[in-house]
Amino acid sequence: MSIRDWPAAERPREKLLGSGAGSLSDAELLAIFLRTGVTGKSAVDLARHLLSSFGSLRALLEADLPTFSQQLGLGPAKFAQLQAVLEMARRHLAENLGKTSARNTPEAVRDYLKALLRHEPHEVFGCLFLDSKHRVLAFEALFHGSIDCTSVHPRQVVKRALANNAAALILAHNHPSGSAEPSQADQVLTVRLTDALALVDVRVLDHFIVGDGEPYSMAEHGLI
Repeated sequence: MSIRDWPAAERPREKLLGSGAGSLSDAELLAIFLRTGVTGKSAVDLARHLLSSFGSLRALLEADLPTFSQQLGLGPAKFAQLQAVLEMARRHLAENLGKTSARNTPEAVRDYLKALLRHEPHEVFGCLFLDSKHRVLAFEALFHGSIDCTSVHPRQVVKRALANNAAALILAHNHPSGSAEPSQADQVLTVRLTDALALVDVRVLDHFIVGDGEPYSMAEHGLI
């Protein structure tokens, strides 16, 4: 049966318009993105099949082009559309974060950093540079690979803070393993960077670690 033959309250698009996007399942949201199904499968059936094949919505969203294009009903055009949607979401989060003090909106900071870093297959270390009112100036990914005291250089972090004319910053990196708990190396690195930045009057407000679930805030756990 075609989705057009379903009761109006059960059609994903009408359901979204009537009750909001939050009322839809992952499969229903994906069906709206897909727009059409394939022979023998409605858009919702196809969405369910894809979620089962990838294992989760997150895995589908983070798939590379070759993996994505191997699946029924997908290809380069859909991949390009999906990447555009994800980038619009990241830019929307960045705009919202830039309207107010990052210190007063920790949930907005978490959402933004999750959107930037959670999908990365390798560890990425970056800084959210802030002005004197803690409004966002810029985010820069500064180091890639393993995060430890030798691969993250305080001199480069200080250099970029000065270049951005930052009064404060928030450190961030991801754990591809999924666990957001800080390691001993993470804690040592945070102290080194805090001390180095203090020499040029730049405050470290927090260090977020992005894994599965909610990012871990060192400040909230008394580690800064």
